[in-house]
Amino acid sequence: MTPFIEGAFSNKFKGLDRYETSSRKLGPLSRNLPSALFYSRLLFGPLQWLCRRAAKGQCDDAAWVHASVAVTEAIESIGSRVFIEGLRHATEFEGPCVYVANHMSTLETFMLPGMLRPIRPVTFVVKKSLTTMPFFGPVMRSRDPIVVGRANPREDLAAVLDGGVERLSRGASIIVFPQSTRMTTFDERHFNTIGVKLARKADVPIVPLALKTDAWGQGKKFKEFGKIKPLPVHYHFGDALRVRGNGKEEHQHICAFIRSNLERWQREDGVNTPE
Repeated sequence: MTPFIEGAFSNKFKGLDRYETSSRKLGPLSRNLPSALFYSRLLFGPLQWLCRRAAKGQCDDAAWVHASVAVTEAIESIGSRVFIEGLRHATEFEGPCVYVANHMSTLETFMLPGMLRPIRPVTFVVKKSLTTMPFFGPVMRSRDPIVVGRANPREDLAAVLDGGVERLSRGASIIVFPQSTRMTTFDERHFNTIGVKLARKADVPIVPLALKTDAWGQGKKFKEFGKIKPLPVHYHFGDALRVRGNGKEEHQHICAFIRSNLERWQREDGVNTPE
């Protein structure tokens, strides 16, 4: 990890619209044991460091961003190239917004703060179990997330709308993954309209976000500890939208944006994304 400067955000993505990992020569560990190398760097680097700070009440926004950028650098170290497009779309308006994205792996949860928090305050909609985990739970709780139980859809909708409007009114943007779980596929039938409903109620812009992060696979026993593969990692931020009417048109636009990007990346990378 690069040295942490108290109160200062990492500038890895500062002022950028596009980012692309530079080509690098990989060592034998990166080539032959990517999972072992990545998890050792993650667990004994940014995750341990941030959890210790959270336990002491010192997990502020600058520390969160610092750890997030370190995770980006860890995934780059095993040969995954990171590509970010359209980051300017998150900066072209004043005030908070709702980011609506597909959800593919644990990786985006770790990486997105490093891109977005230097632009404006941000938090997530997360399932309750993430806030009660040993060690990592205090980190998530320190971020003032909107917590859902995923047992009662009506209660979850109310929690997102009420909690989201309250946070947006304070200037904090919200990252929403409308899928019920992390999936390497994109199925519009499992991509609900909760992000559109929140943006409409709060009268704030929506920024569509397509992402491909299957470099971090899902584990069989523990989803968070899947196989790490040196696949390209992609993020594409779309033009900000304002919800007009019932939001159906905007929701369809977001779905089309995500699907078209996933199809494009599959063609460009020559790597099959399971359908």
